[in-house]
Amino acid sequence: MKHSKFSLADDLTLLAALSFGYVCFLGANFFTLGNTKQSIILAVIIAVLLEGLAFGVKLLKRTSRNFKSCFIWEIVLLAAFVGLAFIFANSPFPHYFTVSGKKAEIQSKLLASITQAENMFDEYESYAENRKSIYKSKLRSVAAAKNVNPKEYAKCFENNGVADETQIENKIFAVNANLFPSNYEAMQEVDSKWLADARRTVESWKPIGIVAVVNEVEKNSKKWLGELQSFSSVRGKDEQAEDFAYPLSFDDVKTAFTTLGKPTPLTIGLAALAYVLMLLSWFFSERDTKSSYSFRDLFSKKRKDKGKYDVNQ
Repeated sequence: MKHSKFSLADDLTLLAALSFGYVCFLGANFFTLGNTKQSIILAVIIAVLLEGLAFGVKLLKRTSRNFKSCFIWEIVLLAAFVGLAFIFANSPFPHYFTVSGKKAEIQSKLLASITQAENMFDEYESYAENRKSIYKSKLRSVAAAKNVNPKEYAKCFENNGVADETQIENKIFAVNANLFPSNYEAMQEVDSKWLADARRTVESWKPIGIVAVVNEVEKNSKKWLGELQSFSSVRGKDEQAEDFAYPLSFDDVKTAFTTLGKPTPLTIGLAALAYVLMLLSWFFSERDTKSSYSFRDLFSKKRKDKGKYDVNQ
């Protein structure tokens, strides 16, 4: 039975250290805005330190020789564990919960940014259709008045025997090809997929993926707007038009990820629970019956009258 109890305690110690390290990774990933490598390294260091110290005090407690020196080292490692536990309980462990506590606000701002990017393509297509309609109306007006204003007609049409209506349709086709080049549909498909994935990530609050959305939604939106404006910059013959314009505004959400908060009763309680689980192996381990050292007797007045802490023991 003892072997089974110790084995379970060891498993819980490892599981608690890994879980604590994972939450620290999420907190660090939030704070660094997606520096995954740095966050993983920090989380591994934290988990290894806590697991190593917890396992170390267990081994020292179960020693069958050098009782005094092992007991002293047990105290040292346990003090180190408590010190590191205090540091990690202040940061980065609670930072994940600090950011998650602002979940509704962050989601609202990010979803607004995603929505405006989605609407940008609809606005561009409306702009393109309106521009073609205006240009077509102008061409037909010029063609209808070619005998009244032949100079204006010469600016817009070729005197090559091709019917005016045919020339108008060709010019509108050319403008449409400029506004919607061959890569437009592929670009829109890729962009729409990214936006759909980003929306799902934000709505379901995926801790790792949401940082990518925070970093990329503004950058991508501005890039797409630049591409659409580039498409709109080409003009038909004697066409008067303005480039596509679309107002983009982004609420700051990065501050919510990079501002450290204070530990709360919840984070303190969770950290304390994790630390207790990490020390289960030490709690359940039994000292060698030959050892006269224990924490129970360390501060006992009785030990003053007993030679229990003899260096030769």
